[in-house]
Amino acid sequence: MPPVKKNPLNLNALQLKTLTLLQVLAGLEGVGQPVVEGGVMVDRFPHAHGNHFHLGPYTVMSADATGLSNEAAWVALERKGLIKSQFPNAAIVTETGLAYDTGIRGQILHGSDH
Repeated sequence: MPPVKKNPLNLNALQLKTLTLLQVLAGLEGVGQPVVEGGVMVDRFPHAHGNHFHLGPYTVMSADATGLSNEAAWVALERKGLIKSQFPNAAIVTETGLAYDTGIRGQILHGSDH
């Protein structure tokens, strides 16, 4: 068998970052809400202060989160079956989206220092 391909849906950098952040939001207590048809709804998004924002135990640079307010990124993720978009108010991260390994968590999620 051939090795499993990294990023099999060929998501671009913006899409990978956006999906990663949606996955983290979906897993945060009080933010992600399971939905009957499967997946998790996210309808609360962080607000930056300065050049970063906090996401649970993580600090994220604002530059890595531009996709959260980019409709084109949401459209692409929806087309690939990773989310169901209700842009800009909410996204349902599908089971496929929750399971997708973006491979960049360690690059954009930093341990919080305050």
